[in-house]
Amino acid sequence: MSKTTNKFAPEVRARAVRMVLDHEGDHPSRWAAIVSIAAKISCVPQTLHEWVKKAEVDSGKRADRDG
Repeated sequence: MSKTTNKFAPEVRARAVRMVLDHEGDHPSRWAAIVSIAAKISCVPQTLHEWVKKAEVDSGKRADRDG
């Protein structure tokens, strides 16, 4: 994973992750929710997907497979 500067404030990242988790049931898949919300905050879906995965690891809902 590259270590570039992040143009999104931690509050924006946290809110976007909450939006995905809160609204994924409104979409046919989690990815569809990610694509929709990423467009709203002007980030690429892959970035938001990484934020969601990290939040799940941090909260214990997902195993950390990267180390």
